[in-house]
Amino acid sequence: MRVSDTTTGSAAERVYVDKQSPEPYRALRATSEAARAAAADAGLDRVLVELVNLRVSQLNGCAFCLDVHTGAALRAGETTQRLGVLAAWRHTELFTARERAALALAEATTRPADDAAQDAAYAAARQVLDDDEISATIWVAIAINAFNRVSVMSRHPVRGIAEQRTR
Repeated sequence: MRVSDTTTGSAAERVYVDKQSPEPYRALRATSEAARAAAADAGLDRVLVELVNLRVSQLNGCAFCLDVHTGAALRAGETTQRLGVLAAWRHTELFTARERAALALAEATTRPADDAAQDAAYAAARQVLDDDEISATIWVAIAINAFNRVSVMSRHPVRGIAEQRTR
C-alpha cells in the first residue's frame, strides 16, 4: 500500500511497510506483546511502560506512536502534567527513582552509541531495578524503537479526534 507524502510537500509516495509486508509486522507485534508481558511479570506497571514508550518515541520523532501512547498512558492513569514535562524529566522531581532509571535506560537503548550514557543508565538502574526489570525495560524500548521506525518510514498519519471516530 502506498500513500502520498503530504507532510513535506513532496510528491514522493511512502509504502506502509506494515501493510506491504504483514508477516514481519506480525512478528514485531508479537515481540512487543512479549516485552509488555515481561514488563508485567517483572512488576513494572503500565504507566512506567507507557512512559518508556513515549520517551523513546519523543527521541525518534514518531508522531504516530506519540499519539497512540499518550492515549494509552492517560488510560493507565498518567497525568497530563507529567506527560507535558516528560521530554525534560531530568529537570523535574515528578518522576520516581524507578521511573527515572527506566527512562535513562530507555534513552541509552535508543542511543546505543553513547557508551558513557549506557554505563550511567545501567549504574542508576542497578540501584532501583532488579535484573528482570532492567531486561523488561530494555525489551520495551527495543520494541517501541522498532515500531517508531515502521511509522516514521511509512509516515503513518496522526488523525484528529473527529476523524478517528468516523473510521
